[in-house]
This record gives sequence, C-alpha cells and structure tokens, in this order.
Amino acid sequence: MQREKEILKVSKQGIFINLTLVVFKAIIGFLSNSIAIILDAVNNLSDAVSSLITMIGTKLAGKKPDKKHPYGYGRIEYITSTIIGIIIFIAGFTSLRESLDKILNPVEVDYQIPSLIIIGVAVIVKFFFGKYVKNKGEVLNSSNLVASGTDAYMDSILSFSTLVAAMIYMCFHTSLEGYLGVILSIFILKSAYDILKDTLNSILGERADVSLTRDIKKKITQFEEVEGVYDLVLHNYGPTEMMGSAHIQVRDDMTAKELHALTKKIQLRMYKEFGIIFTIGVYASNTDKKEYREIKKKIQSLASKHKEILQTHGFYVDEEARIISIDVIFDFEAKNPSAIKSEIESTLKKEYPMYQFYITIDIDYSE
Repeated sequence: MQREKEILKVSKQGIFINLTLVVFKAIIGFLSNSIAIILDAVNNLSDAVSSLITMIGTKLAGKKPDKKHPYGYGRIEYITSTIIGIIIFIAGFTSLRESLDKILNPVEVDYQIPSLIIIGVAVIVKFFFGKYVKNKGEVLNSSNLVASGTDAYMDSILSFSTLVAAMIYMCFHTSLEGYLGVILSIFILKSAYDILKDTLNSILGERADVSLTRDIKKKITQFEEVEGVYDLVLHNYGPTEMMGSAHIQVRDDMTAKELHALTKKIQLRMYKEFGIIFTIGVYASNTDKKEYREIKKKIQSLASKHKEILQTHGFYVDEEARIISIDVIFDFEAKNPSAIKSEIESTLKKEYPMYQFYITIDIDYSE
C-alpha cells in the first residue's frame, strides 16, 4: 500500500508539472512561430498522459487476487509501461517528421528573451524532476515511473537543444532547429525502444537476476542438512509479486518429519528475506557406497567431455529397481542435447550393464 501511495503521489506531481509546462510552452511556441517549442509542449502533454496511465496501471495492479486471477494483477504495470513506451515512440516519430519538414521548409521565427528564460526554467525543472521520478521508480521497483522519468529527462534535453538553437539563431541568424530536432528525435526513439524491450522481456519472462539467484542459493545452503540447491526457478507476477521453486539435495535417510521441518524453515526464511513464496522439492543423496561414488564420478567425467553440458545433479541409485537417475543441464546453445544424452547412456550401459540409466535433460533457469 505504501508503494502504491508513493507511485500515485509522484504521478500526480508529474501531471501538474507537465500540464503547467504545456500551457507556457504552447503560448511561447505560437507567439514565436517555433515548431520546436510547440513540439516541446506536445512532449510535455504526452508526459502528463504517461503519468495518468501510470496512476491507472498502479491502481489496477494493486487489486487483490481473485478466483480468476489467483496470482494478482501485478503484471498490469508491465502493460502500462508498454503503453508509455508506445506514446514515447509516437512522440519521437512525430518530432522526427516535423524536424525534417523544418529542414526542408524553414520558416521565420521570432524569439524573445522572456520566452527563452521561461524555456530555460522549464529545462531545469524537467531535468531534475525526470531524475527524481526515475530514482523513485528504481527505489519502488516501478517500471512505469522509470519509463516516465526517462521520458522527462529526454524532454529536458530536447528543451535545452531548443534553447541552444534559439540563441544561435539570435546571434548568427542561422536556424538549427530542424537539425537538432532530428538528432533528439533519434534519442527519443532509442529511449522508447529500450523501455519497450525491457517491459516486453518482463511480460515474456526473462532470466532472473544473477545476484538474486546466487543470494537465494547461498541462504538455502546455510542450512546444514542441505547438500546442494538446484533447479531454482523464479516466476514474476509483477514488480512486487514473485514465486519460486527449487530442489534441495539431502541425505536419503532423513525422515518425512525432518524433511517437513526443513522445507518449512527454508520457505519461511525465503519469504522473510526476499518476499518470495517458495516451493521446495527434494533430491535424495545416497553416495555413501564406494560403488555409487565411482559411478557418479564416471558420469561427471563423461559430461565434462561435452562443453554443452553445464552441470549434473540429482544423482540417485534405486537399489531395488537397479535404476540410476541424474539430471543434466545443457547450455541453451547446445545443438543436439538428445544425441549427447544417448551417447552418455550408451557408454554407461556398456560399463554398468546391471543398471538402467535415466538421464533427464534439464534447463539452465539460473546461474
């Protein structure tokens, strides 16, 4: 709730500041016949709309989970970030088109000192406000605020270029508005591309942050019963909503009561320290016999001959069924994991004909 209040507060501030700048810039633009200043006013209007969209998205994302959407509505923030990215892209494209027209069809402009002072003040306001909004977005983990702050920062640069172009025109009677507009339009389009790329990656589901996954594994292995952590997967349901799962390797002589107590302690720590609801699976370790250790070592030796294999884990020998199972993680760039798996199985069956080997091709979800 505190996060939502902060985002709404910053968004309201953005709407007020941008609408104020729209009024002043629009008046100055029409009086001086400056397309650059008019476009600047349009950009501020798009910023106000972005802030409004951020408010709507934040309110919708804050809805409680229900039967139809048990994981909540947090991903709506990614959708609204995408909309903001599209708005910035449209603003950049419009600015590029108008700037090119300005180069091909220049018009006489009439700058006044008071107008330029107002533009200068607007540059300072937008620059620091953009930084403020972006920093708030990073602290609150709000992609919407980060996008809005980035847009405001780019607008301050656009306004500054307009100010520079006006000074050059007043001193040398040479108009650079169109050329500067083209350059800045490209920067705006690049900014839109980055925002869209980041938010679409979040929607599609991207690899979890390496530092986070390493920290989670480190915390879990601090439990003395845990011999290893594997298959860590994090599911993102919004900037503040995350669920995870992992397999822990433990001795095969642990009782169900002991396992229950251990997994509950791990789940509690993960929620307290990371705010993540975890599901814990188990790999049993039975490499206490010399024969088993030798077989495991042989499998690891065979795997090491293939650079496509990143890791082996989950080794277990079912004595009664005479079955040996192990998971093998392949690099995403591996051309034919199935062929490598078959090759390893064939070699193992020749050397240990008394066993059946079940090798599972696993995915490298986290480092």
